[in-house]
Amino acid sequence: MTPTDTSLVPQSTEVTEQAPRLRLGIADYLTLGNALCGFLAVWALATAQSAHLASGLTGSLPRATMATAIGLMMVAAALDVLDGRVARKWGGSGMGAELDNLADVISFGVAPAFFFVVWGTIAGGPGFLPVVAAGAVLLSTIVRLARFSCQAPGSDYFTGLPSPFGAMAVVTIVVLDPPLLVGVSAVLLVAWLMVSRMEYPKPKGRKAYVVLGLLATGVVLMIAWGLGLPAGDLLIYLMSALVLVFIVTLPFYVIATRRDAARAE
Repeated sequence: MTPTDTSLVPQSTEVTEQAPRLRLGIADYLTLGNALCGFLAVWALATAQSAHLASGLTGSLPRATMATAIGLMMVAAALDVLDGRVARKWGGSGMGAELDNLADVISFGVAPAFFFVVWGTIAGGPGFLPVVAAGAVLLSTIVRLARFSCQAPGSDYFTGLPSPFGAMAVVTIVVLDPPLLVGVSAVLLVAWLMVSRMEYPKPKGRKAYVVLGLLATGVVLMIAWGLGLPAGDLLIYLMSALVLVFIVTLPFYVIATRRDAARAE
């Protein structure tokens, strides 16, 4: 065989798969910002709770602390919406999906669960109940994110309440400050919605901008509420009630819309 004779050399027909890009992209930095906001929310709550208990005070945490923690979780939710859009427009790294799930566990699992435990501890009553409800939220968030990772992309609907909405529902319950048993029951319902088969529309296209606008409005309202500005209480309580009604009723709207579409065919 001459040096140029390749007839006896086995030819590979397999196409080498391109290795995933493992350098951080712009979208990944937004995802890391999401995780950082969740951590800062936990830090703010833990610091305030330690000072609250050490001073022997009764009642809820300072309003400014609660507003700061909720505002940070809202910023985390906004970053969670943005990182996917940025990744689709400018490309993302091979780590993007994994980073997103890890960040969401912190911001929409650990942070709201800890928030509810802090509220339940200060509210009094059986100490294990807030822990049980908070643990259910954390575990439901983990299951919800793992299930989402296994689902085929491209669907227009989430199966189960998305974890950012679940986190907002939990903090909304805390803001409304119901009796302990009512709060625990409501949080357990939120945990069930996250792992249920209920369908929620994905914030695609203009819907994403609507969600971002609502989150920005929520941050502004939290600032007003935290500073004790006039009408702050009324606006926050009204917004909280609307959030809960929206989360509970949206799956039934999806069902009704699909039924009408099927009849029209």
